Amino acid sequence: MSFGFGEGMVILAVVVLLFGGKKLPQLGSALGKAIQNFKKGLDDSDDKNDEIDNDKKSDKIDKDS
Repeated sequence: MSFGFGEGMVILAVVVLLFGGKKLPQLGSALGKAIQNFKKGLDDSDDKNDEIDNDKKSDKIDKDS
């Protein structure tokens, strides 16, 4: 389910009415930082999962030897 240009403009108008034009740059900045932190958290969790998987594989190899 996607929305077109008209629906996007309605959403933008509602956001401007709710928060005002002066607050929009602050909201955009905060949203950008939140997305950046979320992506960083995902990358960190992937790295930790890779470390755990590697530890499990090395333990299994040591037990087989």
